Amino acid sequence: MATTAASPLELTPEQTAIWIKGLLSIACADGHFDPEEKQLIASLIREEIAPEIDLEHFAPVTAEELVTTFGGDRALAENFLRTAVMVALANGIYSQSEDAELQRFCNALGLEIDALESLKHTLDGQHESNEQTLRLLDPVRHWLDGLEIKDAKVARFLCRLIPPQCPFERDITLFGRKIVHIPPLCKLNPLYDQLVGLRFRSLTYLADECGEDITPYC
Repeated sequence: MATTAASPLELTPEQTAIWIKGLLSIACADGHFDPEEKQLIASLIREEIAPEIDLEHFAPVTAEELVTTFGGDRALAENFLRTAVMVALANGIYSQSEDAELQRFCNALGLEIDALESLKHTLDGQHESNEQTLRLLDPVRHWLDGLEIKDAKVARFLCRLIPPQCPFERDITLFGRKIVHIPPLCKLNPLYDQLVGLRFRSLTYLADECGEDITPYC
């Protein structure tokens, strides 16, 4: 059952479980969900969020689950999609498989989000982080900034998944010879500011509204 429009993110336990399942579907979509991240998220889910989700036998969220959970409330559905986009961007590369999964979500929910079209300019990292790219991404940046966090379990999940700081640039060497240079995540991802903003709002919600100790996430 959908929540009221006045409080679109105050989720029921059932809604939270499907919300997290949808975010996990995005996180696993490109096959780059490394064992350490998987173990971290698994422990959080098992202990705090949705113990009924079994990561060892995880299946992506279905269209029927999305429609049943979010289909009756556009505001709720859009906020779910916003968090799904943030998860897709968390590793710095927006992949074809993540884009396909987000499109599947939109189709299931009967939504056309024009802002998501601008996100295609960043597919597979094939873009330049310059003023032109930022202008092209203005629609999705403004859309993402419209998200509010009002659910503690979703906030905890996002705080665990989004890095607390921009990773340092580094060189990968083999037998003493540099083979590749990796720039900082914030230079790879033109929407990094939106990720930082989402993480900050999640931390603020947990601290101010829920009275939680947020030091484990810092």
